[in-house]
Amino acid sequence: MENIWRGKSGNKTLLGMFVLVSTTSLLLNSCKEKKDEHFEKAISEEQSVSTTENTDDDTPSDKRVIYLTFDDGPNRGTENLLKILHKRNVCATAFVVGKHAYMSKKQKEDMELLRKDSLIELANHSFSHAHSKYAKFYNNPKLVVKDFDAAKDSLKLYDKIARTPGRNIWRLNNLTFTDIKASTTAANSLKKAGYKIVGWDLEWRPTSKMTLKGNHEAMIKKIDSVFLNDKEKTSRHLVFLTHDQYLTDTDSINELDMFIEKLQKTNKFVFRTISKYPKINETLN
Repeated sequence: MENIWRGKSGNKTLLGMFVLVSTTSLLLNSCKEKKDEHFEKAISEEQSVSTTENTDDDTPSDKRVIYLTFDDGPNRGTENLLKILHKRNVCATAFVVGKHAYMSKKQKEDMELLRKDSLIELANHSFSHAHSKYAKFYNNPKLVVKDFDAAKDSLKLYDKIARTPGRNIWRLNNLTFTDIKASTTAANSLKKAGYKIVGWDLEWRPTSKMTLKGNHEAMIKKIDSVFLNDKEKTSRHLVFLTHDQYLTDTDSINELDMFIEKLQKTNKFVFRTISKYPKINETLN
């Protein structure tokens, strides 16, 4: 989903009952501090291995991990997103689009806000967002890699953690998934180029007016369902997706705020940035 703008910004009882306890120390311990240094890892020839098990997980057995991720920034709603995260003291990963960081003075300013924010981790969401012509984009694997490289270099996203525009694709050392099979070759090319591609387990979609669809209570039930039915790609780890540009109206802002608040109050979850996803930093095979 892309919405370019210029100018001003506008275990099955997991969630059965909310436990009203303080979660401040939990949040402080679960949100990783931003890195001071970036590095790229060497890669060998590609070898895809799919798995939903995680045998190297230091998460307490009574907790589940949620990775809040927001696509397409800097965009409308980016400032509102940051206000919510700081109000709740929770970290998130912003999958940013290269061209959005340069399209207006406001977007340049918001990109700097994202870059400097201690609760935000930046990741690559391509430079062009496929120009919103996804089938054509993924039919040219060399162009796809070049596009992600342009975002990496221009925005200094050297960890090479990325998300594909318009596709739910995973390419990690222990996890392979492609939602639309015609994109397989392009996804494999990105992995061979050293990119660690992360999709999502659950998305909060928009209405036709580009506001958050439904309410926080319904979304919490979906979180519950994913964990109870083992629908997450890696057991006990859920990658949650929505977009900056859905956070421009009062209702959507309040819904996301209440969503995070109520998840915190259950004391069942820890929040982490995507670089803490299991095995994501292992050398790609």
